[in-house]
Amino acid sequence: MRELNVEALARVEGDGGITVTIDGTKVKSVTLDVHEGPRLIEQLVKGMTPADDLNVIPRICAICTLSHRYSAIRGLEKALGIKPPEKAQVTRELMMLGENVESNSLHTFLLALPDFLGYPSAIAMLNDYGDDVKRALRLKKFGNHVMAVTSGRIVHGENPVIGGFGKYPSRKALEEIKLKAHELVPDAVRAVELFASIDYPTYPEADMLFMSVNAPKNQFGFAGESIIISNGKEADVEDYKKLTNERIVSHSFAKRSLYQEKPFTVGANARLINMGKRLDGQAADLLKEHYNERWLKNPLMNNLAQAIEMLWSLEHLPDAADKVMSLDDPPIEKPTRDNGSGTGAVEAPRGTLYHHYDIKNGLIDAADIITPTAQNLDDIERHMKLTAERMLADGKKDDEVRLGLEMVARAYDPCISCATHLVTLKRI
Repeated sequence: MRELNVEALARVEGDGGITVTIDGTKVKSVTLDVHEGPRLIEQLVKGMTPADDLNVIPRICAICTLSHRYSAIRGLEKALGIKPPEKAQVTRELMMLGENVESNSLHTFLLALPDFLGYPSAIAMLNDYGDDVKRALRLKKFGNHVMAVTSGRIVHGENPVIGGFGKYPSRKALEEIKLKAHELVPDAVRAVELFASIDYPTYPEADMLFMSVNAPKNQFGFAGESIIISNGKEADVEDYKKLTNERIVSHSFAKRSLYQEKPFTVGANARLINMGKRLDGQAADLLKEHYNERWLKNPLMNNLAQAIEMLWSLEHLPDAADKVMSLDDPPIEKPTRDNGSGTGAVEAPRGTLYHHYDIKNGLIDAADIITPTAQNLDDIERHMKLTAERMLADGKKDDEVRLGLEMVARAYDPCISCATHLVTLKRI
């Protein structure tokens, strides 16, 4: 038996590991292990007021902080019988567009691109691709700015609240967002060009099932009250447990999800497969130009999907800013009841995020949170196993197999919190 260790799987957020056990050229098993202990936040918020819950829940993640906050707000408002005012809804759309630009620019340019160009990191790309690194930083900075304008600060902003916003963005700030979004569109187009020019490996390819929120009014978007499945079915978000079917596995602290006993994928690729025909502008043109059947079976295509989605977000930020400016500031809507249940579902950059709440006598009685990465883990393992089997059968060296596995894991843009990841290749 021989072990190949990768002490740190770079450019992925979280503390986890990959173990591949190989007997000759046969892959015996592949497990994606999450080493972080459970955070117990769902138990921590029990007995809190909805407002206090909203201040704790987003601390799950500092990357998708607004997605967590928005999903929680949607669930809590449904439970409390609150219908948010129109200006609150469009301002929330604006903040989600900003988070999408921030997160997708980070992943495409700085975390995924080095794999395909043959560099160990974005820093190593500076001499040859310095302009692209600068593009990434400009886009990420702008996305962070939109998040700060709408939520009050870059990370864990408190401005979006149950029933509305503490303070709405000023006209000056919104005009600046409009101008900057227009200015940065070419940078997003460049991201699409880069990822469309890549020759994606075929090793991980297999038929996939995709799941995403169904945005209302037959539009593309990041929130909704139903879930689309690529097999043609649709379900209400309140039936989220039947869609995710969480379970525990022995090798990981993270729960896993299966739909009808099969793994599935959430994320940018799922959104474009399920709602891509609703895109408009340059994003629609580029999706039509570059889409092919490989999107249905190769998880690496998620990188290109993120780039196209980022472009769409930039193209729609000016319209969202205009809508916010056109409406008067409303008061914060108050609860109409103290007892109720509700599920909020939004599309975080990494995929569908669920927050469910039961409220009794004005306090949180139960909370349930299902993250995108928890839904993707089984499919990540499946595609890594295929990659290992096919690369070994093709005579690839251990270092090449290791990189192939890392690329599959990174393609999902997983968020498993913290710092260190391990890939262990065991030979019997």
